[in-house]
Amino acid sequence: MITLLDGGMGQELRKRSQKRASALWSAQVMMDDPALVTAAHRDYIDAGADIIITNNYAATPLRLARDGDPTWFEPLHQAALDAAHRARRDSGRAVRIAGCLPPLVASYHADVVPDDATCRRDYERLAATQAQGVDLFIAETMTLTREAVAATRAARAHGHAVWVAFTVDDADGGRLRSGERLADAAQAVVAEGAEAVLVNCSAPEALTRAMADLAGHDVPFGGYANGFEAAAELRPGGTVESLAAREGLTPEAYARHVQQWIAAGATLVGGCCEIGPAHIQRIDALRRGFRTPDD
Repeated sequence: MITLLDGGMGQELRKRSQKRASALWSAQVMMDDPALVTAAHRDYIDAGADIIITNNYAATPLRLARDGDPTWFEPLHQAALDAAHRARRDSGRAVRIAGCLPPLVASYHADVVPDDATCRRDYERLAATQAQGVDLFIAETMTLTREAVAATRAARAHGHAVWVAFTVDDADGGRLRSGERLADAAQAVVAEGAEAVLVNCSAPEALTRAMADLAGHDVPFGGYANGFEAAAELRPGGTVESLAAREGLTPEAYARHVQQWIAAGATLVGGCCEIGPAHIQRIDALRRGFRTPDD
């Protein structure tokens, strides 16, 4: 059975908002117009998503200290949980809500990952703040094995299932953006109790290459790609306005990539940045062809 995740939130909110992107883009919207977040969640649910991910990706202690105000941490997380629960309630569907454990400093850049003590402290805080309002955790866009391990341990302490999604080199889907081997990183988090391994926020072609390295760990696997031309060009503290969307990655074109992942054994699929509700709806239609009568 194929489980369908939602699509990208930050870029979807950017398309719906009239305001310019900021370094805290998706979190900023929680303060400026939280109804947009609820509406985006709802559209993904209506498109067929079985799991929605909370909109707290940019609300880490270190990012708030750099780009905003540390006192926003609890209010932003509560707002993110409220938006997800409101969308689920209004939809009438029993979707699961996944708490987001994001990179602590910046996406794509392993060189800015903090020391182990800071990773442990901040992931424990993130997990504790979300634990009562989520059904599982997803540690996503992990560039470095030790960061992913810290997030996994923090989530496991609360008794929830934790899935870990790594971001890989767009030119070599077998390696994290740190240069570490994906297969080794996947094995490390599975050893810590991760119940699924994925690749996210990388080029669709890189995910196709990555599937072979995610298989063989005796846990479900899959992925959700982005639609950027070159995501790694985003610098720490920068905004997504510096990135270009890839032309031609229509819902039909994206679904063809997803079909390859499913053919390789993936059972967890969805979308990341620039992948919207129409893409998720197309995957929902696609996955029906992979279901058996018993599913």
